[in-house]
Amino acid sequence: MTAMTPTSSTSAKPKVRPRPQVMRLTDAAAERVKELSGRADSEIVGLRVGIKNGGCAGQSYTVEYAHEVRPTDEVVEDKGVKILVDPKAVLFLLGTEMDYKADKMQAQFVFNNPNQISACGCGESVQLTPAKIDG
Repeated sequence: MTAMTPTSSTSAKPKVRPRPQVMRLTDAAAERVKELSGRADSEIVGLRVGIKNGGCAGQSYTVEYAHEVRPTDEVVEDKGVKILVDPKAVLFLLGTEMDYKADKMQAQFVFNNPNQISACGCGESVQLTPAKIDG
């Protein structure tokens, strides 16, 4: 008689691929988010970034104070600040760098987005295509 060893009944689990960070911030953008957070009228958890339809190119970026983290928010923590990305905007913002530019005429967040295919002449709206995800 041969001794039998029990076989393992656990099946191999598929490897979970790490999720890519939706956005990253430049140092200037992170500093501006810190300034805005310190000046907010009420306590905020970060800034919420999204996209809305409208403008001559079809879409525009939105940035607003976030007073709470919603269960569906994509949370990006970079350089000591928190950005909450609206779930409907995630595929349009994958790979985006959020910057902050200030000159004599204006100061604003600037989105360097690889998914942007065009922009209107005034710079207020953009046309975006969803990111292609390798699967």
